[in-house]
Amino acid sequence: MGIHIMKILIKQKHSFGFSISIRSKTTSAQYVASRVRDPTFEKLMDKYKSLFKVIAIQDLILANPRNPSVSIDFLSRLSQKLHLNRGATSFLRKFPHIFQIYYDPSKLQPFCRLTDAALDVSKQEEKAINSSLPMVVDRLVRILSMSASKTVPLRAIFKVWRELGLPDNFEDSVISANPSVFKLCDAHEPNTHLLKLVEGVPRNGFRAAIEDWRVVECCKEDCNVRTELQFSFKHGYPPGMKLGKNFKAKVKEWQTLPYVGPYEVVVVEKKKSKAALMAMEKRAVSIVHEFLSLTVEKMVEVEKISQFRKWFGIDFNIRDLFLDHPGIFYLSTKGKRHTVFLREAYERGCLIEPNPVYVARRRLLDLVAMGRRGRSSINSTLQDESSSNDNDDIGEEEK
Repeated sequence: MGIHIMKILIKQKHSFGFSISIRSKTTSAQYVASRVRDPTFEKLMDKYKSLFKVIAIQDLILANPRNPSVSIDFLSRLSQKLHLNRGATSFLRKFPHIFQIYYDPSKLQPFCRLTDAALDVSKQEEKAINSSLPMVVDRLVRILSMSASKTVPLRAIFKVWRELGLPDNFEDSVISANPSVFKLCDAHEPNTHLLKLVEGVPRNGFRAAIEDWRVVECCKEDCNVRTELQFSFKHGYPPGMKLGKNFKAKVKEWQTLPYVGPYEVVVVEKKKSKAALMAMEKRAVSIVHEFLSLTVEKMVEVEKISQFRKWFGIDFNIRDLFLDHPGIFYLSTKGKRHTVFLREAYERGCLIEPNPVYVARRRLLDLVAMGRRGRSSINSTLQDESSSNDNDDIGEEEK
């Protein structure tokens, strides 16, 4: 339906576009390729490309709490699935601050385990998540409240459990532990469960994150346009992006366009006027903006957030929403995935308001960024430890 709406509006005059940027007839791939790159976010995604692979291997290692390790042979068989182009061993050796390869004489094969630094980061993240369970419950309630039916598929939550800062066992520790708030229902499709708010749980009264920004802006002494801020979003553009007069005029006009907030009930009209379509598009922007605000790192894969499109009542292509509003969102295609960032939440590649879970994950990202730097000192330390162990063994034999 989003494409259908786009075609209708392109045929009409461009005196008032329903989105900030009205694109000509191009394919979706061309539209993505034509976007203006932001070097700060692109550099950050270069690190995240490796981080995603590191996290996948880390999860395999920590899956066995009694013996947190995994054989190199097992990882080699998963190389293609984990996108380890040069093999498991080559990838592990790139990150000596995170992974340690050792030989197990009892099993006659090499294994991989986490270094002390990586284990410390993992424990820090687990502690931060467990201490923020009340906030996690609030996030889930807010996400369900943006759905008209107060319902979303459980599989969609599984897609974004890490982005929302949910614990590994969130079905038990969050959903089952709060029966007065959440309940699981069977869907019409086989083997599909729905997560729903219990009747009586208030869905109104939430204030969207963008409204907090508007309050701050209105309280500034030099603010003389309080009425214009009522429906505005914070904008910031990639360096080098040309902002023509026509583009600026569309942004200013779009900013003053009234819309229904993400937590408010909207009445869907059968015959939609042009003004109604524009308001629906802006409401869709507000929903995905709020969703990103609820994530730990203010970022998410487009494929994952698309799982909620139907349940949030969004009749537009979500990826095109991000591309149509480059001042609010930034879309990166690094690592064979489309990842969107909430632009206003970042400054120089870091969150402006970090949270404990983000701080722990940032430590792991820093270890990834270190690569092999300091590798010689690590190897010398390991050699010293092994030589001291050998000396102890010799001493025992002499005794």
